[in-house]
Amino acid sequence: RPGWAAPLPAGLRVERGGRQGRGRGAAGPGARMKMTPRKKLRGLVAATITPMTPDGQINLPVIRQYVDYLVSEQNVRNVFVNGTTGEGLSLTIQERKQLAEEWVRQGKDKLDHVIVHVGALSLPESQELARHAAAIGANAIAAIAPFFFKPTKKVRVEELLGGIRERIPTFQGVKFSDTDLLDLAQCINKNDREQFEFLYGVDEQLLSALAIGADGAVGSTYNYLGQKTTLMLQAFAKPDLVLARKYQFLTGEFLSFVIKLGFGVAQTKAIMTFVSGIPMGPPRLPLVDASEEFIVKAKAKLDSIVWPDGD
Repeated sequence: RPGWAAPLPAGLRVERGGRQGRGRGAAGPGARMKMTPRKKLRGLVAATITPMTPDGQINLPVIRQYVDYLVSEQNVRNVFVNGTTGEGLSLTIQERKQLAEEWVRQGKDKLDHVIVHVGALSLPESQELARHAAAIGANAIAAIAPFFFKPTKKVRVEELLGGIRERIPTFQGVKFSDTDLLDLAQCINKNDREQFEFLYGVDEQLLSALAIGADGAVGSTYNYLGQKTTLMLQAFAKPDLVLARKYQFLTGEFLSFVIKLGFGVAQTKAIMTFVSGIPMGPPRLPLVDASEEFIVKAKAKLDSIVWPDGD
């Protein structure tokens, strides 16, 4: 399933001569690993944007300001680096390493979890990125399932998870990015004893996913709507479902509006830039900048929303 990911627990260390592992993905035979007690991953994880200069180079100096903004303004302390929102598959291996290093460096003592996406079309590159993430002290890695050359046999997620802890001792959970909530519910129900963490990846349906047991969420909107979504989570926990629905409906209203205009990574960069004031720069080709028309309409729509907290 597109969007499938396997984060590893905090505290993973790779012994000399060993390789960080997740079955045939990021580990080889004979991998030796040590683990320290892991911190549970709950709540929101911002799928980070990759800031770029006007000429399309990664803009590392912006990351410090970015981290401070997420923590102080959006109440988000977990990040998912080099994923789709971060244009990970459009970056070189060296760029992905540099970004991972900077997020770990700037997130020290500020962020709870830095999850580094290491998925790649080349298995050796994915392994290299996984080893690098462990070496720099990332809290976890994630890897998208094969999506170009892929197994011919279709395997449902809940089947894949069966016995996975024995094969991958460091396996922690799944980022589920499909709209099929029945499939998600079956995954959660059939793996209840394993205590896996299920993070949902469809921002406009998060409340529904929480109702069936999702532990949290990974998404691009938490870069600029993290505080509003946190208020939704708090309302759900009380429980005040009427208030929680209000936040979810308003988030959905905004996303429905921008999706009709044409919404993707470039548009996410534009929204983050005008909301945060942090220059995210252009996307990398073949993507192109969001149009001025999109920016004007998206800003007007977001400004027009009256949130339950009055902001």
